[in-house]
Amino acid sequence: MPSADLAPAEIRCYFVRQRNCLLVRGKFSDLYMDYYLHFMQHGIKHPERLDMMLKEAVAGMALHLASRPHDEICAWTINLNDPLMNLFVTGGTKTGRVVGRIFTEDVRDTGKCLFITQTTRFGLQPQQSMIEFHGSDMLSAIEQFYSQSEQRLTRIFRLANEDFVQISAEPDADEEWLNALTDENILTLDRDEQLSLLETRHYVFDCGCTVDRLFPMLTRLSEEDMDYVFADGVAKITCPRCGAKFDPTRETFDAWKASQPA
Repeated sequence: MPSADLAPAEIRCYFVRQRNCLLVRGKFSDLYMDYYLHFMQHGIKHPERLDMMLKEAVAGMALHLASRPHDEICAWTINLNDPLMNLFVTGGTKTGRVVGRIFTEDVRDTGKCLFITQTTRFGLQPQQSMIEFHGSDMLSAIEQFYSQSEQRLTRIFRLANEDFVQISAEPDADEEWLNALTDENILTLDRDEQLSLLETRHYVFDCGCTVDRLFPMLTRLSEEDMDYVFADGVAKITCPRCGAKFDPTRETFDAWKASQPA
């Protein structure tokens, strides 16, 4: 379970009556505090533009999860060519966690932007999709993912004070109304439309990784490679999901390995 010290984003899901749309909205200012504390703790600082893109992708993932079944885990890899990078975000509704990181080294330049998704539910085969999208705005990229992969018209709005609103078409939705919505309309939705609260969910920015959970990556190495990794007596391990950095000693790793079932 996430640490009690983390501040969750509260996300509320509503049905917009007569418009047949699902509205999901949340305020992310508290979650973003933990986002920055995490990266500061591990000495990671992103350029302003990339930082904003990651933050908005994290918000988009939380809004997406809040509208999904309770046992779903989602991961998005967003490959961009300007700037050239991979942006990775993932989360699960059952755990109430969202997390992400940026990769700027050894990124393949395909000459186009790709949105790659994997969705997992207990007892079912993972579902994967890949679409090509245009631009570098993360909220627009998510909208294009919904339109092409989910086959649902979806709009996402960034408001003041790190509030985000996502509205998706349900069967028989008033798509003309949905397409015409503006930021000003979103601010008055509670007054202008009939909203029915469906449920409230909470998400924190947290990976849940520990050095013990990352040690299995080292067990796949040859003994020669292990000697190289621990050449200075300490390994440098980076979590692939959140970028957290760990510096375990060889003794710590060997003790963990000895404690594992044969």
